[in-house]
Amino acid sequence: MANDKPAAGENAMPGFDPHLMDAYVVKDPQAMALNMARAMENLGKAASQWIAPREKGEVIDPVTEPVVELVKTMNRVAEYWMADPQRTLEAQTHLMNSLFAIWMKSMSRLSGEQAAEEPMRDKRFADADWQRNPFFDFLRQVYLVVCDWAETLVDKTEGLDDHTRHKAAFYMKQLTAALSPQNFLFTNPQTFRETVASNGANLVKGMKMLAEDIAAGKGELRIRQTDSSKFAVGVNMALTPGKVIAQSDVCEVIQYEPTTEKVLKRPLLICPPWINKFYILDLNPQKSFIKWCVDQGHTVFVISWVNPDERHAEKDWLAYIREGVDFALDAVEKATGEREVNAIGYCVGGTLLSAAMALHAQEGNSRIASATLFTTQVDFTHAGDLKVFVDEEQVAGLEQHMRRQGYLDGSKMATAFNMLRASELIWPYFVNNYLKGHDPSAFDLLYWNSDSTRMGSANHAFYLRNCYLYNNLSQGRMQLDGRTLSLKDVKVPIYNLATREDHIAPAKSVYLGSASFGGPVTFVLSGSGHIAGVVNPPDKQKYQFWTSRKKPKDYEDWLISAEETPGSWWPHWQKWIEKLNKEKVPARKPGGDALNAIADAPGTYVMERV
Repeated sequence: MANDKPAAGENAMPGFDPHLMDAYVVKDPQAMALNMARAMENLGKAASQWIAPREKGEVIDPVTEPVVELVKTMNRVAEYWMADPQRTLEAQTHLMNSLFAIWMKSMSRLSGEQAAEEPMRDKRFADADWQRNPFFDFLRQVYLVVCDWAETLVDKTEGLDDHTRHKAAFYMKQLTAALSPQNFLFTNPQTFRETVASNGANLVKGMKMLAEDIAAGKGELRIRQTDSSKFAVGVNMALTPGKVIAQSDVCEVIQYEPTTEKVLKRPLLICPPWINKFYILDLNPQKSFIKWCVDQGHTVFVISWVNPDERHAEKDWLAYIREGVDFALDAVEKATGEREVNAIGYCVGGTLLSAAMALHAQEGNSRIASATLFTTQVDFTHAGDLKVFVDEEQVAGLEQHMRRQGYLDGSKMATAFNMLRASELIWPYFVNNYLKGHDPSAFDLLYWNSDSTRMGSANHAFYLRNCYLYNNLSQGRMQLDGRTLSLKDVKVPIYNLATREDHIAPAKSVYLGSASFGGPVTFVLSGSGHIAGVVNPPDKQKYQFWTSRKKPKDYEDWLISAEETPGSWWPHWQKWIEKLNKEKVPARKPGGDALNAIADAPGTYVMERV
């Protein structure tokens, strides 16, 4: 009888190289067991850090937590597919056929059939073993098929209103991102190999970091995205020389030292978002838009918003306009003698600035002579995935939560923003920190991103209801100080900058808002996203921007007509500013003769972390 067993050294599975498994075989079981015990001990410490604040009542998980909304929303989808046995069978059959095809493909490969290499566009699966190792290749293919199947179920679910469908699609992406085999220890080839190579030492360190990050979040996981020890505001960030020349309950006003003998007669006032801190525009001398403006001959003033607490609970939009924008305009006039300014608003800072200009127009106040809006929405019809978190039920629950303490903790907003790009801003760091046990690299932008701010109760509630929920500003229904505002009253020239890959203020939304104003609007589209598309110094020669003289109704038609220019939009904006008024005067010192310096830039308000 012939011996059917393969000879020694012969591969029993011709489509599989057994040596690929060497890196996944534990070499020192005793060391592995010891480190696993240590990792479990650290995991227990992490659990204690999570439980303790809840037992003491220091952390109260509100009913508006995303996981609650996720379950409620996905139940609507499940109900549709399970209500009809025929639909259930159809969905199951489609999935099983796809999985069977993957199984047959895997069996063919193990029998010796050569598999074609796929171009790997998904960077989560960049490691070579996601294709060359049959086990991980099978996991990857199954995962991608199930993701496509699940997203198709949402797309084909009937009877959902637009908002619920939007939520279902968003939360399904959150689920599929979370369940990626990349995020689990033994289904990710990299983490599997590192665990074997280090005998589990990576998990000991990773679980220690997990406990530290929950402790830092006071009972909530605050995933570190960068090495925070390498950065300090005022030491190697926000270094442009200047002085705080005025301070109110809601803001400090900073004026920067000139670097040119002559400056533009009309000062420049920057109104950043209060959701983040202003130094995104002054990360370091090489990336600083503020420094660049100073070097172009602007007298630059910046509003640095307070990091609010319970004392600011009743500070609403009107307070932020009167004690913020108007207060800064008064400081500019006292310091320079100039009544007219060029103003810049970034993101929600631009939305506030637009509302302020509409209010000023009714009051006969013409101090803002031009406005530049960075990634600013005034019409929230196409506001993107952030609208998932805004409906009457969620906003009411959030208001109730904010009333208890007077503000919304910064971690809540940070979580919402990170969820918009979970596959980039959450899960890679989860894997790197806790499964691999690697320290994150030092990155100034991510340090700024983690330096979150609280949201004052009245201010945040007004913003959510009037902008995201009811779109009152663009519809001429927003009421401030007893007046109903209309952006058509705003006649000053506007430079409206959008970024093509923006996930917070989508370019389509920004473009639509251009039609809300009553004066001339120059719409410019920058490459990249919400931050990199704005903070793009000319000497880097990165990205590009688009302009067009045509003003069609739809953003897509504008894009077809737009002309692309390589590099930064900053010089284009400078020419626009100088075309409005290029008169120059001798350089001004901070505060002038009327105001004394309170502190050196970047001031004191920016220093408070949460």
